[in-house]
Amino acid sequence: MNKIFLIIYKDIRIRFSSLVEWLFFLILPIVFILVLSGGTGPGDDRRITLEVVDLAQTELSASLVSELEKSTAIKPELTALKNAEDNFESRQVSAILIIPETFSVESLRKGDTVIEFKQQQNDLNALIDQQAVQVAVGRLSSLVDIANASVKKAQEIIPFESEFDRQKYFDEAFAEAQKLMADAPNRVIAEQANTKDTISYNPRANSTFGQMITWVFIPLIGLSAIFAGEREWGTLRRILITPTSKALYIAGTVIGQVLTAVFQMALLVGFGMLVLGLDFGGSIGGLLVMIISSALAAAALGTMLGTFVKTESQANGLSIMIGMVMAMMGGCWYPIELFPAAIQNAVKVLPTTWAMQGFLDVAVRGQNIAGIALESGVLLCFALIFFLVGVWRFKYE
Repeated sequence: MNKIFLIIYKDIRIRFSSLVEWLFFLILPIVFILVLSGGTGPGDDRRITLEVVDLAQTELSASLVSELEKSTAIKPELTALKNAEDNFESRQVSAILIIPETFSVESLRKGDTVIEFKQQQNDLNALIDQQAVQVAVGRLSSLVDIANASVKKAQEIIPFESEFDRQKYFDEAFAEAQKLMADAPNRVIAEQANTKDTISYNPRANSTFGQMITWVFIPLIGLSAIFAGEREWGTLRRILITPTSKALYIAGTVIGQVLTAVFQMALLVGFGMLVLGLDFGGSIGGLLVMIISSALAAAALGTMLGTFVKTESQANGLSIMIGMVMAMMGGCWYPIELFPAAIQNAVKVLPTTWAMQGFLDVAVRGQNIAGIALESGVLLCFALIFFLVGVWRFKYE
């Protein structure tokens, strides 16, 4: 056992002797995950920001902001006038809305109020802001029209004794109209079709596991470079001259790389959970089974490949090429459902296909250990076959 630990320690020191290795081990996978997932978590508000300057500070201006907040397209943010104008001039925002001090129910009732809306030219986001503001102002105008109609009708029945009474009645009618409009039932009922989407795609889960498989499989397949390099340098023969069996050497080399890969995948999964908000439905066990089985399959493939290549440079080139092709065809870069049916069936010969399907079964489809038994079982079969071929063909020189 002590010899296995020494082999593991030796390989880890050699692998991480350069800081560049950390770039490929952790930094680049995280960068690609963020880029492909959109860089956002599930709670992020993707509405377009509209900076609003409320100079009126009245109930009506607050109502306008409240109407804007109901929009599914824009997100109003209250800010100071100078800050809004500076951001607009520097083109940091698409549009700004300035509510003047004269904005009140009375001015709106008389029709002599104006709000200022500034938008950048040839900006689609600004057009969306404009439409949302028009809808919100239109709703307020409807409330004023309702209140005015109510005042007119009341005046016909019993004339108001003073302007104060008229204004009071208008305010009450306006408030009641707001309440009734807020409580009004939806006149349009949207029904979602029951047709099942043939493409199961979660950008955060797909990017996390797809990039994890890509960046973990390539180094594990790169085990071939370790075997080829030590044969090429003659160090393998010197190691095996010592009381170290072939099985012990292979076990130490493979176990060390598998443990490193498991640690790398655990870090990337933790990143997906903490930053991107991935939820595994409590099936950490299923996730762990998939991590171990996929790492063993990749390491076994690298062991087998190491018996076919002759030089370390040849092994490195083949490892990258094979890893990239398997990741692309296995659905790690985009949903496998986008492939033709014939291709979907053909790529089942790749371990990356089963690894990606298993990880998504846990993270997206809520499967537990029993639910990913097929995927993990196939990956372990890949590992067994690759290891048997690799050990059978293992060469000292």
